[in-house]
Amino acid sequence: MMGYEEGDRVRVDIPDETDPDHRYHGEHGAIVRVIQDDGGDVTGSSVDTDLYRVKLSSGETVDVRERDLRPPLD
Repeated sequence: MMGYEEGDRVRVDIPDETDPDHRYHGEHGAIVRVIQDDGGDVTGSSVDTDLYRVKLSSGETVDVRERDLRPPLD
């Protein structure tokens, strides 16, 4: 995993159609905030300590984990 910072352009990648956030799959946006929480303690993975707030091109905002982000296609 590479990690992201505020201002980075990203693409949301949630291919699991049973995931409630699948509706954001393929959307592009920018990281507007990096929030540290206890996700890593819950999952046992240090990569889950950051929650990324992404402002999508549509104007909507979504909070996702690093595993749900990829570099943008454009």
